[in-house]
Amino acid sequence: MRRLILCADDFGMSREISETIAALAADNKLNATSCMSIHPGWAVDAALLEPLSDRMQIGLHLTFTDERPLTPMTGTSPDGKLLGIDPLIFNAISGRLALEEIKAEVAAQFARFVRYAGRAPDFVDGHQHAHLLPGIRSIVLDATALWAPQAWVRNCYDHWSAIAARPFRAKAVEGWLFSLGLARAARRRGLRCNDSFAGYYAFEGDYAAVFPTFLAKAGTAHLVMCHPGEGFIAGDRIAAARVVEAEALRAMQVADLAAAHGLAFPL
Repeated sequence: MRRLILCADDFGMSREISETIAALAADNKLNATSCMSIHPGWAVDAALLEPLSDRMQIGLHLTFTDERPLTPMTGTSPDGKLLGIDPLIFNAISGRLALEEIKAEVAAQFARFVRYAGRAPDFVDGHQHAHLLPGIRSIVLDATALWAPQAWVRNCYDHWSAIAARPFRAKAVEGWLFSLGLARAARRRGLRCNDSFAGYYAFEGDYAAVFPTFLAKAGTAHLVMCHPGEGFIAGDRIAAARVVEAEALRAMQVADLAAAHGLAFPL
C-alpha cells in the first residue's frame, strides 16, 4: 500500500521547535522528523525523541547554509558562518565549492547525530535541500552509504502531473531539476529514496487549506515536508509560518486525510 511520510524539518534548531515536533509526533500527527545535529541544542533535544522511536522515523538534516559549521571551513565560511542558499547554489553550479571542507563537515554532522541519537539516522536530507546540489550530492550519498547504509535519502523529484496539481510550482520545479538522477545515484550505492515529494508553499496563508493538495497524485512512498514550531529565532524567515503549521496539524485529522488519498499513515 502507498504510504505517507509526513516529516517535520528543523528539529534541534531551537528547544521550542523541538518540543513542538515531539508533541505532534506523540499525538500521531507526524511520523518523521529531520534533525539539525549542527545546532548546540541537539545534544539535549535528542532525548525528546527517545520515547518516540517506535512511532516515527528520525533523520539527519544536513546543514550547509546560514549556520556556524562544526568544522573549520575557511574556504566556505571565511567569517565563521555558512553562506546563504543562493550563493551556495551559485558556487555549486560554477564549481567553486571547497569539497574537502564539505566532506569533513558532513562527517562531523553524521558523527554528532550518532553520538546523541545513539544510532544511525533512518534517512538523510539537507536543510533548504542543499544536499541535492552538484558536488554536495555525491559527498552526501557516499557519507550516507558509510554511516547509515540502511537509510533512505530525500528526493525532491516528482512527476510533472503531480507538480502541476500542487501550489508553489516554481519551487517544485527547482527541486525537480536538482533531483534529476538522484535515485539512480543512490541505487548505485545501495540506498533508497522516496518516490514522490510535496510540501512547497509560500509559508503564508491557510496551511490547513493547502495541506490536502500535498497529498494529490502521491507515489508509493510519498514524502511531505512541514515546518511546525513555536518561538522566534533571529533571522528565521518562516517563524510565523511554523506556528500556523503547528496549530493546523494539531487540529487536523492527518490519518483520515491520508486515507482519503489512498495513503497509509502514521507508519
